[in-house]
Amino acid sequence: MVQGTIIKGIAGFYYVEAEQRIYECKARGKFRKENIIPLIGDNVLITLSEEENSSDRYPIATIEEILQRKNSLIRPPVANVDQAIVVFSVTYPVIHLDLLERFLLTIEKENITPYIVLNKIDEGNESEYSYIVERYSKIGYKVMALSAKMKINIELLKPHLKDKTTVFAGPSGVGKSTLLNALEKNLSLETGVVSEKIKRGKHTTRHVELMPLSMGGFVLDTPGFTSLQLDGITKEDLKQYFPEFVPLEGSCKFSGCTHVHEPGCKIRKAVETGEIFKERYDSYVTYYNQLKETRRW
Repeated sequence: MVQGTIIKGIAGFYYVEAEQRIYECKARGKFRKENIIPLIGDNVLITLSEEENSSDRYPIATIEEILQRKNSLIRPPVANVDQAIVVFSVTYPVIHLDLLERFLLTIEKENITPYIVLNKIDEGNESEYSYIVERYSKIGYKVMALSAKMKINIELLKPHLKDKTTVFAGPSGVGKSTLLNALEKNLSLETGVVSEKIKRGKHTTRHVELMPLSMGGFVLDTPGFTSLQLDGITKEDLKQYFPEFVPLEGSCKFSGCTHVHEPGCKIRKAVETGEIFKERYDSYVTYYNQLKETRRW
């Protein structure tokens, strides 16, 4: 067997780079029976087909085993990434902070380093997004405001990509593909425009693909999305995915404090004093209650 990495998946076929070649692969039926879906970024073992030369473009192989993942995301469906660039637009599509919060929680759960990128600053006023920069920078997130189209502040992002595997994610129309084209001229990704009628982006990225950077490292452009579930997160674990809560954990009056209703809660006290942003805490309570009501089967 040969070890390789899945770099692309289309219509049930997986394209695996191994030994400086790309193989067109099908996954063994056992993965379907065990409800395991191969992901872009997976390190796999493949066996080469005796009919290797029957493909017009790529030699044929079969995925036999998926090696242990260090992390994975369901949306976008990728594995073994070092960091995630969460891209939003400062104009259109309008920033939905709930979607940003949910994506940050998903990233925190998988121990992936998050970056927040606010694109299209050439189209908006700083006053429209400065509060986002202030809020999330104070929490400890790296936030960058730039313009992919005009190549403003692009150089702020480049050093963070070198020798890393980075997934770019965010709603359709925020400029993920345009940003990647600005960062790496060899990519030539298809880009789209925001609909003037509904002020939403159109899908231009239709599949996830692992692409090499000339500076070293890999990037993944992903299809846009407008909703995100908190898969795999429980109400008990939720608080550990809010970085600003962590320094105060264990200092509340009651052990196992949920930070929702108990007296003597240090988190709620920090909200009152402004140490923790009220909007962030409100998001925590909303998600906690949603997870509390989720029926477990």
